[in-house]
Amino acid sequence: MARLHLYSLALVAILTLLVVRTVITPVADAEDIRTQTQDHASSESNHRNLIWGVRMTCSLPPTSAEPLDPPTTSAFVGMRQFHAYEHFKKNIASSAEVRIQWIGATFLHRFATKTENVADSTAIRFYTLFRSSRDSQIIDELGDSHETQLADLWCLLKAQASGEVGILFLNAPNVFYVRDSAGVLSAVDATWGGAGWEIGASPVNGDRQWSSGTRVLSH
Repeated sequence: MARLHLYSLALVAILTLLVVRTVITPVADAEDIRTQTQDHASSESNHRNLIWGVRMTCSLPPTSAEPLDPPTTSAFVGMRQFHAYEHFKKNIASSAEVRIQWIGATFLHRFATKTENVADSTAIRFYTLFRSSRDSQIIDELGDSHETQLADLWCLLKAQASGEVGILFLNAPNVFYVRDSAGVLSAVDATWGGAGWEIGASPVNGDRQWSSGTRVLSH
């Protein structure tokens, strides 16, 4: 009888261990999965620098009426030429098309003579940097859509000609990646200076870092 009682106790102990193992193991697995997911998310965020915004359409205002040669091919319908020197000029008068208080020497050297073939309207996506980043890091994340045109910058400046609130930030740089007159990619930045916009340019292969909170624009 005593031996049977001992067998019963042993059987109860084994069953208890099995139950405990069955209950605890899934909990431990769930914790492992949670940790792995957090590690993966952290790893993914370590490779991201931009908070993605929406894509919007910006339309250039009509040009002054001028006689134009008829297009020779339908590919040119709805296209126009955008001459940088006609638009990017220092002028902070209230009557200015866009109030600009400063233009950097590098911008003038690289872009003053540039002419672009542009559409009447273009799609532009905006982003915000959430960590300090170099141009090369930003361009890598933007991928093939990183290039924009001076006409894109001008289109957005027109909407905020006197420092109105809009897509462009007024308290942080707004960065566009544009090819200059020689076809070299540059970072063009626009910052509101109080009396007007300040327009600069810099090479994309340097060590300069744009601070968190910078606005980035792309196609």
